[in-house]
Amino acid sequence: MLLIILGLVLWTGAHFLKRLAPEARARMGNGGKAVLGAVTIVGVVCMILGYRGVDQVDLWYPPAFMIHINNTLMLLAFYLYAASGLKTAITRKIRHPQLTAVKTWAVAHLLVNGDLASVLLFGGLLAWAVGSVILINRAEPQWTKNPPVPASKEVMAVVGALVVVGIVMMIHNWLGVQPWG
Repeated sequence: MLLIILGLVLWTGAHFLKRLAPEARARMGNGGKAVLGAVTIVGVVCMILGYRGVDQVDLWYPPAFMIHINNTLMLLAFYLYAASGLKTAITRKIRHPQLTAVKTWAVAHLLVNGDLASVLLFGGLLAWAVGSVILINRAEPQWTKNPPVPASKEVMAVVGALVVVGIVMMIHNWLGVQPWG
């Protein structure tokens, strides 16, 4: 559990530094991006190793139908992430599509994992994403919506999301997790 917590602290600290200590981040200059990128990667590695290495402590037993809700939410999460890069129509309605994707991903995983490590990991990342939205909105209250884009970008986002969901599910199968139900 300590590795998961350390990973969350490193991840959150690296991402929040710009908002919570802008002067310190500015003093780091461009080299600071590499340092914070390395801290982020170390955080992710700690979270993965901690999650895979911890003894399972079940808090509840999610019903089987939650798998289907999880898979639908995962498709939505990957779509939102793709839409943020392509600036599709949804990005004119949702200010933070990438962070909304992370929140959707975290909630989806909380629905199907009732163990303590999952609550800590996915709940921690959900809290980070919520906090990020709050900090960004506070620092930049005005939102300029993206201009409309061609429908082809929407199609690319949907197709990309479907492909990535398939790949992620195959990786989960390879790791011994059965996301298909």
